[in-house]
Amino acid sequence: MPTVRPFTGLLYDPAVAGDMGVLTAPPYDQVSPREARRLRQASSYNIVRLDLGRTLPGADPSARHAGAGRLIAEWHALGVLAPTEAPSVYPYEMRFVHDGRQRRIRGVIAAVDLEPWGGGIIPHERTLVGPVEDRLELLKNVHANLSAIYAVVEGPSPSLAHLLDAVMITPPARHVLDEGGTGHSLWDAPDLADEVARLLADEPVMIADGHHRYAVALAFRERMRAEFGSGPWDQVMMLIVDSGTGDPLVLPFHRVVGNVVLPPDGSRRVRDLQEILAGVRDDEPVVGMASHESGELIHRLIRLDGPSPAVSGLHRQILAGVPEENLRYVPDAAEAEERVRGGAACAFFLPPMTVARVRSTVISGDRLPEKSTYFWPKPRTGMVIRAYDPTFADIADESSESMDA
Repeated sequence: MPTVRPFTGLLYDPAVAGDMGVLTAPPYDQVSPREARRLRQASSYNIVRLDLGRTLPGADPSARHAGAGRLIAEWHALGVLAPTEAPSVYPYEMRFVHDGRQRRIRGVIAAVDLEPWGGGIIPHERTLVGPVEDRLELLKNVHANLSAIYAVVEGPSPSLAHLLDAVMITPPARHVLDEGGTGHSLWDAPDLADEVARLLADEPVMIADGHHRYAVALAFRERMRAEFGSGPWDQVMMLIVDSGTGDPLVLPFHRVVGNVVLPPDGSRRVRDLQEILAGVRDDEPVVGMASHESGELIHRLIRLDGPSPAVSGLHRQILAGVPEENLRYVPDAAEAEERVRGGAACAFFLPPMTVARVRSTVISGDRLPEKSTYFWPKPRTGMVIRAYDPTFADIADESSESMDA
């Protein structure tokens, strides 16, 4: 089973960097180009300047992370990022509203020993080549985990819940209200490190969000071990959530398709997107479709053959012949429909899943198609950073110039 460890975290110092509200960002793959520009303009120290890099006119796009190491070292030298007083674990809470109801998801951010896929670290989705290459280039330059992989354990663990209750009656070390109204709170709890490690010692963890980052961490570990042996690259930063207590939301990624896909026989026409979203199901399974037929936007519900989950049946029965480059993954159903109105051939709408469904699929020996689950909300990038060397002596003397900020 994975070993959970404390680490010396880097936290933004608001006295130097400014308000936390302009410093953090969503995970890298949730930031549109427009949102990236807004975040850059919000602060000279916003985390997207490290996490997304920048491609200058005429420059090689693969070099967009070239100055990330120097930039993070500069921020450390200026006091923008300050190390915690001791190695620690970091209780983390997300408070939000879903379907009109107040919800919260709680866990602990810690360093987790890397293991090959399977065993104690369980994937549930396939990965794509492009994101792995991009994140590997970033890690080679920055030598730090900028965002926590989101992972879940089966639970429930009343002892872990009691521990979090005791910590979270105190004011958090950092707090951010994000663009969607979710409150993110982080505590610095060095005294809890041993107890957290004990409580999670026998729990295999399933990656909820961050399959590409975990694949990158494994690849970088092998590269560094070959040259330097064991080191801080043997761990990766994770937010670990007890799904038996917290019941994380598993929303879908809808599919927008660039080439024509004919609706299968037996599909049922419905009035609009609202009826699709009311009718999709994972247990039967039923998916929705929007496409143009004779110049009119038509909405349908499709009952798939075979067992759940619906996303697997969709790819097996309908999307099997669609090239990967013709698929786009969109978490917002209204946006997926709008893309069809704007010229895409069609869109398929999927139901939400439960963590238990995802886990049972994995245990059965299957793996979901890429971008099958949208765990929401997601931990905020920049709330805490795990640097391989929190002093940055390993990269401070590199000759590469700082990124254009």
